Amino acid sequence: MTNIGIILGSTRPGRVGHQVAEWVAEQGGQHDGIDVELVDIEDYGLPIFDEPQSPLLGSYSHAHTRKWSNKIAEFDGYVFVTPEYNRSIPAALKNAIDYLYGEWNNKAVGFVSYGSNVGGARAAEHLRLITAGLQLAGVRTQVSLSLATDFAGFTTFTPDGRHNTTLHQLFTEVTAWADALAPLRRPPDHSDRSR
Repeated sequence: MTNIGIILGSTRPGRVGHQVAEWVAEQGGQHDGIDVELVDIEDYGLPIFDEPQSPLLGSYSHAHTRKWSNKIAEFDGYVFVTPEYNRSIPAALKNAIDYLYGEWNNKAVGFVSYGSNVGGARAAEHLRLITAGLQLAGVRTQVSLSLATDFAGFTTFTPDGRHNTTLHQLFTEVTAWADALAPLRRPPDHSDRSR
């Protein structure tokens, strides 16, 4: 089985993102060959990045970082669920991403965004740039949800049925790329160097 983490990127009180992330996880759970888990960054209580060393070293001083590292390392790929704030992603999501490096490497990632303008597409595009720098392979298909048409009264998630088809394709691509990258995530076998 391929393990996919659904990363909920909003921590704002009154957020609607948890409804979107639960839908993503539910749809992903119906997809053959994968296990999904919803990961809410709010549950990790990450302060503004406070590690004394670069994440490149993978040496962490704080318990909150180690807890976050252990969770993210469990997955073969991710689907980020993000709102668009001022044409980008929430600061809390960027902060959570920046805590780690190696845990993200050589995995696949998909994007589900929501917002009042263009369904949060600009936030997803920013995430593409950020995740590429972490050696994550971003898939082509993405889901963009409009607060005006996919939420009743801008608060209750009522997605158009066409999004289910797009999300299924997104999971297909994330799974294929995660599986293709699996050999890069395994340490090389140096047991027989005599050849």
